[in-house]
Amino acid sequence: MPNTNRPIGVFDSGIGGLTVAHAISRLLPDEQIIYFGDTAHLPYGDKSRDLIKRYSLEITDFLLREKHCKCIVIACNTASAAAYEYLRDTHMGSVPIFNVIDPIVESVIADDSIHHVGIIATKTTILSGVYQEKLSRRKPGLRYSALATPLLAPMIEEGFFNNTISQAVIHNYLEQPELQGIDALILGCTHYVMIKKEINAFYEGKVKLFDSTDIVATKLEAILDKEHLLSDKPVGKNLFYVSDYTESFEQSAKAFYGESLSLQQQKAGGR
Repeated sequence: MPNTNRPIGVFDSGIGGLTVAHAISRLLPDEQIIYFGDTAHLPYGDKSRDLIKRYSLEITDFLLREKHCKCIVIACNTASAAAYEYLRDTHMGSVPIFNVIDPIVESVIADDSIHHVGIIATKTTILSGVYQEKLSRRKPGLRYSALATPLLAPMIEEGFFNNTISQAVIHNYLEQPELQGIDALILGCTHYVMIKKEINAFYEGKVKLFDSTDIVATKLEAILDKEHLLSDKPVGKNLFYVSDYTESFEQSAKAFYGESLSLQQQKAGGR
């Protein structure tokens, strides 16, 4: 199969990255996506960088060697923080590797109306300092405040969103001192798209919210076009794999993706 018509590989620690996959499908309907959710090892947010790098390498190898993907999108902030540079360097000159952090940072620093940005993400992403470092280096005058929100991703992954329980947890985090006085908020986990409406309601629409869905899809389109890798015809049905299947994940996955899909169980690398 020509390089242009090979699939786009997308992976996440679970099913949160389906929000990114769906944004890519909307923008690039001729592209085939092969998605891998590492549900057997979620959440990544409380695991070591070395372990996340190992999982990410195994999944990337599966998508490249067995599924022949033309590029890889790390649709997970935690994996992007822990493994992006490692994967990029490992596959340099071979295939493009995309992360979900840089496109958000670029969008925030391009907006001169923002003076104080908040960041919510998993413990590993916050402790990595990746958002803080990139924002302060690219725009030294910009204030930022970071808060680890470890309960959000597992809560959302299990389907506890858009209800009283989720609102109580969300409000508890957003009321923390670190997030007071912000005029923008980075949703530093792909799961958080599912509670974006609740977050926006909490701030009464007065705080700009940045998530990785459309921003990453637009960046992906630009790079694939530049490297002459955009598909020139519809090339196939999207495929969705998880490393551990349950019916509850299938139901949650449909909510994340926004339309019907079928999950298949597959261990990374076929092991």
